[in-house]
Amino acid sequence: MSVLSTLAAALASGSVEVIDLSAPLSSETPTLALPPQFGQTAAFELEEISRYDDRGPGWYWNNFRTGEHTGTHFDAPNHWVTGRDREDVASVPARRLVGPAVVLDFSAEVAKNSDFLLEVDHIKQWESEHEPLPEGGWLLYRTGWDARSSSQEEFLNADSNGPHTPGISIECAQWLAHESPIVGLGVETVGTDAGAAAGFDPMFPCHTFMHGAGKYGLTQLQNLSQLPPTGVVLVASPLKIVGGSGSPARVLALVER
Repeated sequence: MSVLSTLAAALASGSVEVIDLSAPLSSETPTLALPPQFGQTAAFELEEISRYDDRGPGWYWNNFRTGEHTGTHFDAPNHWVTGRDREDVASVPARRLVGPAVVLDFSAEVAKNSDFLLEVDHIKQWESEHEPLPEGGWLLYRTGWDARSSSQEEFLNADSNGPHTPGISIECAQWLAHESPIVGLGVETVGTDAGAAAGFDPMFPCHTFMHGAGKYGLTQLQNLSQLPPTGVVLVASPLKIVGGSGSPARVLALVER
């Protein structure tokens, strides 16, 4: 059998399972809140066009309105000023939307410290126990934060000092961008940077370094707890928005059982 025939048979038999890593997209989906002097993303809205009625007796359909970076979504390099001359979301090669992925689980650490930052040493230790980060693949950073995704308040976890959500240290973001073999980073939080990253130098280092290096982000992932540390194939499917800085996405994982 060919490779694709073998894969199709494995999918049909269930020996390869498809796991949905995407959050449901609705008006209840948490959104990033910036300081009030900046522009804000739109929450998701459906506008009914017709529903088997005099506006259209045989069909149901809607318009929708939302921001590019709402819910589970893909960050293209041009999303950040450091990548302003790089790819928009429509220009990302399709071959880079499918690739190997590994899952680094730091949910226990985050349960003790919501401001936990992933460091290069954490990744090196994980590699010593498993395998090197995948060439042309994805690092999926499990923090357990998807358990908060039904509440805007719990998901952003903000107080008078700002949001408190886990992320990546400055040094680790720079290393992932310039020294690691991955094409992108996937997280469970509202963005790839930590909640406190507005106060880092540089601000939002994951966005700054990763997009400046032409790499990608996936945010608000769910169900990473269902994935093994290695042996995952990731499929990311953003809308092909010409000139877009990102897009809501359906993100799937293929796992051999």
